Amino acid sequence: MRVKVLSRNPDDYLRETKLDLQRVPRNYDPALHPFEVPREYTRALNATKLERVFAKPFLSSLDGHRDGVNCMAKHPKSLSTVLSGACDGEVKIWNLTKRQCIRTIQAHEGFVRGMCARFCGTSFFTVGDDKTVKQWKMESPEYGEEEEPIHTILGKTVYTGIDHHWKEAVFATCGHQVDIWDEQRTSPMCSLTWGFDSISSVKFNPIETYLLGSCASDRNIVLYDMRKSTPLKKVILNMRTNTLCWNPMEAFIFTAANEDYNLYTFDMRYLESPVTVHMDHVSAVLDVDYSPTGKEFVSASFDKSVRIFPVDKGHSREVYHTKRMQHVITVKWTSDNKYILCGSDEMNIRLWKANASEKLGVLAPREKAAMNYNQKLKEKFQYHPQIRRIAQHRHLPKSIFCQIKEQRIMREARRRKELNRRKHSKPGSMPFVSERKKHIVAVVK
Repeated sequence: MRVKVLSRNPDDYLRETKLDLQRVPRNYDPALHPFEVPREYTRALNATKLERVFAKPFLSSLDGHRDGVNCMAKHPKSLSTVLSGACDGEVKIWNLTKRQCIRTIQAHEGFVRGMCARFCGTSFFTVGDDKTVKQWKMESPEYGEEEEPIHTILGKTVYTGIDHHWKEAVFATCGHQVDIWDEQRTSPMCSLTWGFDSISSVKFNPIETYLLGSCASDRNIVLYDMRKSTPLKKVILNMRTNTLCWNPMEAFIFTAANEDYNLYTFDMRYLESPVTVHMDHVSAVLDVDYSPTGKEFVSASFDKSVRIFPVDKGHSREVYHTKRMQHVITVKWTSDNKYILCGSDEMNIRLWKANASEKLGVLAPREKAAMNYNQKLKEKFQYHPQIRRIAQHRHLPKSIFCQIKEQRIMREARRRKELNRRKHSKPGSMPFVSERKKHIVAVVK
């Protein structure tokens, strides 16, 4: 006679120790869980509310400068080191872990206009109003040694920006023209120019390392190839571009910070219209920097706020501001994708979380699982009106709030005027111009 016996593996229902959680068997058949979606919606709503409750992005303020912070640079090898230059010619090196200044250099007379670290992290370069380019050691001098630069290059004109090649001992400066320098020489290897106006910013492409982009005060964005002695092409916008930043993951994408309160993401292969127009600031955008993932970027504006934009979205996902923070001149996204640094007029560097509600420190496995589950729920229900309203709501300073309101009225008035003109004009005489193409004047090759 054959007897069938129920056989169960004790590992499926017994705890290993008394401290473990009780194991509960679950049947995932959807027929047995008719209220799964309403339950998930409630969880998503609670997760969204808690995200806003725990959104405390401000971490600390690094004070010590005696004048406004004009430029910053990241250390290419060390996450905890950041460099900053002020309007009084002073350069400070900060330790972000201890949140204190570890070294101060009186680098220039007048403003420090730009700074960048060498790709190996052993030295850094600064340019200032005293028409000099100086190279400094990253290490502090020995006891008794004087603080002196390794090299000093005296130029003929004021340099307004500097950037270092990502792989070679070459750097570029800008002023009246873009100069490409070898570190061992005191005269430029080549000078690139297109037009006669001063150039405010120059940036090397991190992937296609021979490509450079520059912004000129005659509203141009000019692209250069270091291997050729002539510029590639330029795009002319309605208003001046203050600076640009290349996407670290896509070689042909760059974002430009403009005086007309917008940021423009361009594909360098097709400059006739930007890929995306990012609109939310209410004053000139002064600086922009990409996250290491290339999916987001942070912008600093004259309207005393810092905003984080997804690359493919027209509006910001986050806005940071404090009562004391004045015009934000420079901004950097740290290389570990966790923090944002901004330097402003009132002599402070502020450290923010890139994700406002993120819990810092070591997470327990259950915490991590719960966090990932909540994130998926928020993504699933993100377009539901109630959840969308809570997730998008931000408190803004009164000045910014009133300016946004005023600009909305002005935009609506312009749209209405255009509609009326089109209505009372000959059909086809007033073509529709998309928001992307409105701001481009011409592309010259």
